[in-house]
Amino acid sequence: MRKVLQYRFLFILSLLVLASCGKKEKSSTTGWNYNDQKWGGFEKQDYQGQVTGPNLVLIEGGTFSMGTVEQDVTFDWDAVPRRVTVSSFYMDETEVSNIDYKEYLYWLDRVFGESYPEVRINALPDTLVWREELSFNEPFVETYFRHPSYNDYPVVGVSWLQANEYCKWRTDRVNEMILIEKGILETNPEQRDEDNFNTEAYLSNQYEGSVRKNLKDHKTGGERKVRFEDGILLPSYRLPTEAEWEYAALALVGNQASSKDELITDRRIYPWKGNTVRYERRDKSQGAILANFKRGRGDYMGMAGKLNDKAHITSPVRAFLPNDFGLYNMAGNVNEWTMDLYRPMTNGTLRDSENQELNPFRGNKFETRVLDENGSPVEKDSLGRIRYRYVEDDEAAGRENYKRGQVYNYLDGDEESEATYNYGVTTLISDKARVIKGGSWADRAYWLAPGARRFKEEDKSDRTIGFRCAMTRTGGPEGNEDTGGNKFKIKRKKVKRKYK
Repeated sequence: MRKVLQYRFLFILSLLVLASCGKKEKSSTTGWNYNDQKWGGFEKQDYQGQVTGPNLVLIEGGTFSMGTVEQDVTFDWDAVPRRVTVSSFYMDETEVSNIDYKEYLYWLDRVFGESYPEVRINALPDTLVWREELSFNEPFVETYFRHPSYNDYPVVGVSWLQANEYCKWRTDRVNEMILIEKGILETNPEQRDEDNFNTEAYLSNQYEGSVRKNLKDHKTGGERKVRFEDGILLPSYRLPTEAEWEYAALALVGNQASSKDELITDRRIYPWKGNTVRYERRDKSQGAILANFKRGRGDYMGMAGKLNDKAHITSPVRAFLPNDFGLYNMAGNVNEWTMDLYRPMTNGTLRDSENQELNPFRGNKFETRVLDENGSPVEKDSLGRIRYRYVEDDEAAGRENYKRGQVYNYLDGDEESEATYNYGVTTLISDKARVIKGGSWADRAYWLAPGARRFKEEDKSDRTIGFRCAMTRTGGPEGNEDTGGNKFKIKRKKVKRKYK
């Protein structure tokens, strides 16, 4: 009899569970059911947070003192310390490597090679950056990018403009992979010309793809494509801003006294604790060089039998210890492009009312989509991308938060800030000068400090400059751990962290 009662209890309990599982969630505003065709089909997603894309690391945001903390030996006064806050974001744990960039070129050739070969040609890194009048660097011209020995070394000879194009390509490949992994699209290696997966074109219904199974449409009861509002597709990969890059490099979270307070025990000169470029802890690694840089005049790697950083030029992208955010080579190896337009007039030199303290960035050229008479995006271009145009000043004139379409020169030393630039005569700073950070294998230790800054023309490249990508974090700044994690996770290869 007891067993019969137990079975009946379990049966009733299972019915209650099934009933509760089938119960529709209701709107707290109207009481109408979500995701119910009978109630109009308004959808509310079971969204559990932004997934982490390949090779990315979540950088939890916060406040820090941005600018140089060393003596300004160049007397440029272009990195005056000021207090700012950076929102949480994602950043590549490594610099983009040669093998990463070769995959990009392969895809460009496969998709555009027959009709638009110039697309791949324009993306090629400049291998001639290795040449010097009084150096025998010709072997690097031939081998550094092409030979498999350097697959895991950072790509160099890539301009700021080329790096941005790589970020756009990577965005689309990762989002395409997400849709394939979720069973929405089939793999399609036969994409050609404008018929290739582009995130914005897909969301604008200008790319169909090889569909496996679309999402359920709660409005019609049928199927529909993925929408931006579903939160399935990731934001764009991009270059980090100067503030983001410097914040991530410093990784002051490692100097935090306790997780219970906001106290930082000490500032940092480099992306690690201490005021030296050597490992200070008393173990077998004590005294090891912590970055790939030029130690002194003519000394790129030390002496035979006791090489200091073991790298005469660049080193692999996962060489040396990562910083406290888990990022490799945020000092040395190669300088890295940032999004910012270079100006010596930093926010800290402006009047307080004009000081941008949250996510400071110089380089905004606001864009808007080109629309037809019905307000829809016009037909995508020959490469499969949605068309954009810059916002005109008269379109922004009636706004309160900005008055111009292109504001990269706002209070940068022009007449409004009572100073002028004279490019090519008294300065090399132009509207194409982009900030580079981090120092390189050919730089002295001074340039390894995250606060140090230099610039390079956006259409130029160098053997000492590479880049890594970043991505905006949507939602809460602490990540997804407090929401139970993600149902869908992108698999990341675990790499053992070690010294060079």
